[in-house]
Amino acid sequence: MMVSFTPCCARPEPALRWLVALLLGCWLAVAGSALASDRSTVRDAGIRATPQGYLLDADIDVVLNPTLEDALLKGINLHFLVELELTRPRNWWFDEDIAEPVRKLRIYYHLLLRRYVVETGYTTHTVATLEEALVRLGRVEDWQVLERGALRTGKRYEGRLRLRLDTAQLPKPLSIGAVASDHWELATPWHEWAFDAPAVPAPAQTPP
Repeated sequence: MMVSFTPCCARPEPALRWLVALLLGCWLAVAGSALASDRSTVRDAGIRATPQGYLLDADIDVVLNPTLEDALLKGINLHFLVELELTRPRNWWFDEDIAEPVRKLRIYYHLLLRRYVVETGYTTHTVATLEEALVRLGRVEDWQVLERGALRTGKRYEGRLRLRLDTAQLPKPLSIGAVASDHWELATPWHEWAFDAPAVPAPAQTPP
């Protein structure tokens, strides 16, 4: 009579595969959320009217990778560009290009003061931490993008906004290396929105 034996150490393969799949899925979810949270992005943007013209305000999350953070600490200036595109949709023709203004920003670490310096437009801010500097860098306030009368009140317009690192302003050896390395790249996705042109308020009357 033949007797068969089942080894007691046989692996429950279906259960093992299920466990591996579960752990891998959890790891991918955590990694994916971490990568997503590290992306720089435009959170909000809007156009408002003043007696002098139209101003843009925006809130941008700026996240630097370790290479860019290390460059700052070594005294390398990082230049950024805020790029805006404004158009007017047309039903039977190409959209009308209204304006494409660009704002230049700069951030650097002052080695003697041990503080971060952020230049936005015509203003300069000095802060103690990188977190504060990046918040300041991503805050666009009172940027005049159009003169009075450039938009037709109540008409529909569309805007696109992004922030990117200006690699052309890096020191020459770095700017050449930046062409072949994504460690020296930073650009937010385009933030798109539509708006009705607000009415421009009348200039304040000066008393006689």
